[in-house]
Amino acid sequence: MLSFHIVTLFPEFFDSPLACGLTARAREKGVVAFSLHDPRVYSQDRHHHVDDRPYGGGPGMVMQAAPVAAALRDIPARGRILMMSPGGRPFTQKTARELAFEEDITLICGRYEGIDARLSQIFPIEPVCVGEAVLNGGETAALAVMEAVARLRPGFMGKEESGEEESFSNGLLEYPHYTRPDVFEGLPVPPVLSSGDHARIAKWRREQSLLATLHMRPDLFADVRLTAQDGQTLASVFHEKAGRNLSFCLVHHPVRIEGKKAGTSSLTNLDIHDIARISASYGMGAFHVVTPLEDQLRLLRDIVRHWVDGPGAASHPDRARALSLVRPAASIEEAVAAVTVRTGVKPTVLASSAYWPKGKKPPAPLVPSDVRRMLAAGPVMLCLGTAQGLSDDAVRLCDGQLRPLRFLSYNHLSVRSAAAILADRILGDLD
Repeated sequence: MLSFHIVTLFPEFFDSPLACGLTARAREKGVVAFSLHDPRVYSQDRHHHVDDRPYGGGPGMVMQAAPVAAALRDIPARGRILMMSPGGRPFTQKTARELAFEEDITLICGRYEGIDARLSQIFPIEPVCVGEAVLNGGETAALAVMEAVARLRPGFMGKEESGEEESFSNGLLEYPHYTRPDVFEGLPVPPVLSSGDHARIAKWRREQSLLATLHMRPDLFADVRLTAQDGQTLASVFHEKAGRNLSFCLVHHPVRIEGKKAGTSSLTNLDIHDIARISASYGMGAFHVVTPLEDQLRLLRDIVRHWVDGPGAASHPDRARALSLVRPAASIEEAVAAVTVRTGVKPTVLASSAYWPKGKKPPAPLVPSDVRRMLAAGPVMLCLGTAQGLSDDAVRLCDGQLRPLRFLSYNHLSVRSAAAILADRILGDLD
């Protein structure tokens, strides 16, 4: 039997959740047990207060250590002690599987601004966090932990394997489910599910699970061991769609020249070639090069013409394919308009810049997984600054900002290097 010991100021909170559904049946069968421990019972205050003002000042109240410590000491077999805390270790399905082997688990439900930190110096408390939303207290979080752990115990589920096929059990989101009727409001059940071919059904479900994770939670792939077949499935969908939706825009104006001064930089042959080759390698959309100077635009067209339609095309067909992605543009707005015409949707424009204009509230910096989610919905154009980076005017045209590649360290890479790293972090092979 798995016993949960709940330390809470509101034991009545658990009356209904622990008395219904599978949890109630599991209690009746002796699979799980629950005990409730109210720190107020152990308060030495005549009004049974368990909170006080924080040392050092500040808003709110803090739960006192003494009543909670007394409640913990009154539990004969505490087992592992978990404290629900927004600053704790993320609670995942992996954590739930780990805890399912325990015989006793104690859960501390905090309230107010938190619990006196000295409690963690006396007991081996493990802070855990069930999510990033702010709750009134730890009771709701404790319910989530108990249900996630208890359902993994033998005898809790009506069918044991159902617990292992659900979302997060294998690190991925779950595949979609269907039941009767065969057709609902004109929408049929996928034919493969009625085929009777269990191998095909298993393959379809795995593919759907991979695709659901790709579209909704691509960050989960960091902890999933994928097979070669998984890689092919993801590559065929993700790279084809996401690659086409992602494009670079190399900005030569307006950019930072000598600190805060804005100006125009000159084209660099290496930048054009290398970023075009990066774009081709990752199956990206058109690569726009922005400069308002007519002589620079003519030079750019000459370079592209030589490699796409001239002598370079015959001797280096791969280079011709890469340079065919290059599109001259006189401004960022012109590049955005071109992507809009090509895709039918205005792209989300992101700045790869460490600077944000004064007077404009900076958005939360984006990371590669954020961009992958955007690509599932529509086109994204990454603006790369030359010289000393995008000017304030250029950044103001953007909808968001990427976190610097090495935001806690040296961050002065060539634009070619930055483009390669960004492309690989966003579109790189997921296996």
